[in-house]
Amino acid sequence: MAGSSLYVMIPVLRARVRAALIHLGFSAVVAISAAAAVFLLWYPWPYTEISGGAQLFLLVTGVDLVMGPLITFVIFDARKRRSELGRDLLLVVLLQLGGLAYGAYTMYEARPVVLALERDRFRVVIAATVQTAELSRAPTALKDLSLTGPRLIGTRQPEASDRADAVLLAMAGADLGMRPRYWTEWDSASRAQTLKAGFRLEILIKERAGGKPGSELSAAIARTGLPMNQLRAVPLLARRDGWSVLVDEKTGDPVGFAPIDSF
Repeated sequence: MAGSSLYVMIPVLRARVRAALIHLGFSAVVAISAAAAVFLLWYPWPYTEISGGAQLFLLVTGVDLVMGPLITFVIFDARKRRSELGRDLLLVVLLQLGGLAYGAYTMYEARPVVLALERDRFRVVIAATVQTAELSRAPTALKDLSLTGPRLIGTRQPEASDRADAVLLAMAGADLGMRPRYWTEWDSASRAQTLKAGFRLEILIKERAGGKPGSELSAAIARTGLPMNQLRAVPLLARRDGWSVLVDEKTGDPVGFAPIDSF
């Protein structure tokens, strides 16, 4: 009796495994397509790392990739009527697509939209924290939030009449980089302020890294194509701490990012 039951169950399990693997294959194609949008548009390097794009994507797609095929494995039974089986699989797909849509929306809202110089530091500002009611007061080129990685901007200091309001909002978590009314296009004043805020990288390494850059820092310096003595480091506020923006000492423009704390 037990042998006959096993004989019946083996084809059922094989069918379930096959259905789950097919579902997994289609889910992987969808995940790869989503990855192209996420990593090529919303979170270009290094924001995949410093803004947590990679971790967030893996969390969202990891759950989605496991959930759909696993439920398919549990519910699939070729002995069901086609209409019943089709209904069950449709519900699984809709549930999976709903989870993916929610995850994609979360990543969309968390995407970095500006790299803002706030006097003595850079800040990576995500879409969800921008005071969108102020976008109409931003420079013309900055009125729309970017879909292809953050724009480089400067910020101006509030006028005397606005200073108290700005301080209160900053205490509530809305710093200047999140307030479009204070955004400025990247210009000579921004470059000059960046050089004023930056630390000579070779001196910073001597003080913070024992005089020798590690492999990650060395790779970051090499990516700039500039010698170390031509670089300055400006502190960076982002989801991941301990990073700096590397600035060309001759131009004042950002040329890279490095895993070194310059605060």
